[in-house]
Amino acid sequence: MEKIWLKHYPPGVPHEIDPGQFASIVHLFETAVGRYADRPSFTNLGVTLSFAELDRRTRDAAAFFQNEWKLKKGDRIAIMMPNLLQYPIALFGALRAGLTVVNVNPLYTPRELEHQLKDSGATAIVMLANFAHTLAEVIDNTPVKHVAITEIGDACPGLKRFIVNAVVKYVKKMVPPYQLPSAIGYNAMMKKGANLPFTPVTLGHDDMAFLQYTGGTTGVSKGAVLTHKNMVANVLQAGSWLGPFLEPGKEIIITALPLYHIFSLTANCMTFMHFGGLNVLITNPRDMTGFVKELNNWKFTALTGVNTLFNGLLNTPGFSEVSFADFKLALGGGMAVQPAVAERWQKVTGKPLLEAYGLTETSPAVTINPLSLKSYNGTIGLPVPSTEISIRNDDNEEVPLGESGELCVRGPQVMHSYYNRPDETAKVLDADGWLHTGDIAVSDENGYMKIVDRKKDMILVSGFNVYPNEVEAVASAHPGVLEVAAIGVPSEQTGEAVKLFVVKKDNGLTEQQLIDFCHDKLTGYKRPKMVEFRDSLPKTNVGKILRRELR
Repeated sequence: MEKIWLKHYPPGVPHEIDPGQFASIVHLFETAVGRYADRPSFTNLGVTLSFAELDRRTRDAAAFFQNEWKLKKGDRIAIMMPNLLQYPIALFGALRAGLTVVNVNPLYTPRELEHQLKDSGATAIVMLANFAHTLAEVIDNTPVKHVAITEIGDACPGLKRFIVNAVVKYVKKMVPPYQLPSAIGYNAMMKKGANLPFTPVTLGHDDMAFLQYTGGTTGVSKGAVLTHKNMVANVLQAGSWLGPFLEPGKEIIITALPLYHIFSLTANCMTFMHFGGLNVLITNPRDMTGFVKELNNWKFTALTGVNTLFNGLLNTPGFSEVSFADFKLALGGGMAVQPAVAERWQKVTGKPLLEAYGLTETSPAVTINPLSLKSYNGTIGLPVPSTEISIRNDDNEEVPLGESGELCVRGPQVMHSYYNRPDETAKVLDADGWLHTGDIAVSDENGYMKIVDRKKDMILVSGFNVYPNEVEAVASAHPGVLEVAAIGVPSEQTGEAVKLFVVKKDNGLTEQQLIDFCHDKLTGYKRPKMVEFRDSLPKTNVGKILRRELR
């Protein structure tokens, strides 16, 4: 479609970016650590690394991977840990050694971990001790030959390290026993690396930076091949969008979403590093009280999250007392931001909750709302620079403006392929480079996009399409509702009927009250016919509600 959105770009945002500015993510990294050497880069558990220290430590990690483990350019290395300082050190160390990083969700079951390690061909892994028992169960069935194990306090100085690790292990009993006799400890690895030579590796746009596994919403989890060009392009796309509103070397971003997730990896870790910003790593954002306490320690300027995270913060005592004097940017992605949450967020923080949209397969940013917006607008924003959008019907023809269809994306951030899965790649990536997202979208006359739902989440009631997002947005506005998900269940009368799963904020809320509340806001076929109350809803580790599990 015609790029009607360009007319509505904020001043200072370019229409196109040039990925050729940087040969690789490593080139981008080295530029940042050189430019912002004295500035803080990452902080966690009271320890802050300057960009110069980050440079030195990642060099040591890279030297270890090259010399001790004899890993060569293109070899796959898995990283399996929550947000700790050890994560960016292992990450950029691996990239500097020319390796392909395979991010692993630490909460994986042995079966899921085995699949990902086998599928990716990872021969090495750096992981947190808390999850080592999972690897121990399956390591013999995987190609993994080298294991480095870190403990939560390993980046802390002497006595503090000892205390943190002892409390985690012996008081909180968070490290189940495991047997991995050939594993090396993280600090031993770093010490060795410091005494070994590092040989810089020549990397180009076509080299594979990440094998980033999708949540497997369409069956088995697949590895999206994200090249150095894909990642550089998306950092520059997001960076050019944020650029006019940020001060290089002065931003502080709260990083609560796990860095192994593509949203946090590109937006927080890479993009804010590019601006010389400080990433405040939150290791356990589920501890909302501790999270709010940590927020009080920082004059933070930005925060990314998913709807459930923002909602959780708003419902945590003390959050409304946090200082938002320096706060500029709240960016929501990963799932639809609900209007009721966005409205409350702005009331409490004074800043709009801006929605963005992306996919693992697009590194991830496709659209972002302008930072100049004064309030939440219910859209996923405008396509970022150098991005083409096409909204198509089931016959793969572009639909007229204002009509809904499948959102298709083309641009330098679109993945190369699914690793070793030509059939799966062909299903989503056509010969002209268009990625078929599986999301149903509509564009207004200004180019603002709205996701009306995923193809497969659609509920069909008497031949009418019902989009769960719409029903959930209405139900979530009830003051007695904390969280909600809508799915279709079989119905003799209408084929499918709408069912709600609800976590209550008010224990007095009844099924009938909620059905009555939705009655005036939704047309007949969209109205929920039944409500099931639950103590919690199934979610991905990033907090996205899993409708498919409820089905």
